[in-house]
Amino acid sequence: MINFTVGPVQSDDCVKAIGAQDTPYFRTDEFSQVMLENEALVKEFAHAPEGSRTVFVTGSGTAAMEASVINTLDSNDKALVVNGGSFGARFVQLLELHGIPHTVIELERGCPLTSEDLAPYENQGYTAFLVNIHETSTGIRYNPELISEFCKRNDLYLIVDAISSFLADPLDMEEWGAGIVLTGSQKALACPPGISVVVLAPAALERVERIPMKCMYLDFGLLLENGLRGQTPFTPAVSVLLQINARLRELKERGGAIAEQERCAALAEDFRARIAHLPFQMNLSSPSNAVTSLLAPTCDAREIFETLKDEYGIWVCPNGGDHAHDSFRVGHIGNLTVDDNIALVQAFDALVQRGIIH
Repeated sequence: MINFTVGPVQSDDCVKAIGAQDTPYFRTDEFSQVMLENEALVKEFAHAPEGSRTVFVTGSGTAAMEASVINTLDSNDKALVVNGGSFGARFVQLLELHGIPHTVIELERGCPLTSEDLAPYENQGYTAFLVNIHETSTGIRYNPELISEFCKRNDLYLIVDAISSFLADPLDMEEWGAGIVLTGSQKALACPPGISVVVLAPAALERVERIPMKCMYLDFGLLLENGLRGQTPFTPAVSVLLQINARLRELKERGGAIAEQERCAALAEDFRARIAHLPFQMNLSSPSNAVTSLLAPTCDAREIFETLKDEYGIWVCPNGGDHAHDSFRVGHIGNLTVDDNIALVQAFDALVQRGIIH
């Protein structure tokens, strides 16, 4: 199978080789050194400010989203949250669940965030801003400079979900003034799912210290304390953390985060050029390098997904809910090549000949 989804994605050989081994015991100096290196490399690739820390949560990206909310926000906050798709809606659900006062900036599906959207909230006493910088469900990447300037003007604590954007798009935590940036192992890190990664700037660390925690497993305080010695408070997904280390070291050798962003961008541009002749609509007003969202108004997107999977050995990323039959997504992260793009476009052309794409 060729995997064009946006997670889990295809892994390099060094990652797969670790997955084929027995999981080692982890309360050792050797594992601690791996974890300390993981922390340092993630901070480097995120351009984290001096004094930042990284924690590794055994759980999906939603665990990191929830942990970021409950560890660094409380009822004294007044948050703004961007909702332009499935994952923006998830942040809204988390704020509601945990009783954080908030206002939702509702965006039309697939539309970028603009200065006009933010203007009503200038100088209105808000304290925090939450955004999925790349709304994975639609392919839209929101303008980080616009958000950063707004947050700095209004002295807002900024939580950035970069789960599918980290390593695929430019990211500078210090320049943006972000308090938290989070990602997951199964996206551009190209490892199996099971670990979510959270980088905390000093502003977030201060909030962790003063906000009482009522959850043991997602307690950043415990994770940070144990992280000082390269450990976690509870049994983590050990093999995935070792795979993350292999992947981070490989990325460092290949030129770091910028080189990987350029590679993803080149794959995305190549794919988008190759499908120009097909009857798909692309929203390229503010695209991420991680994924291309395709509208197929005259086709059945679910049939395209199923046929590619069952007959051509290719996974693309289906949509759910109201958009299951009118759109799908093609990812550009993980161990993909231009030859893979060619294979997918050839399969699309075959579906045109069969009348499935029309």
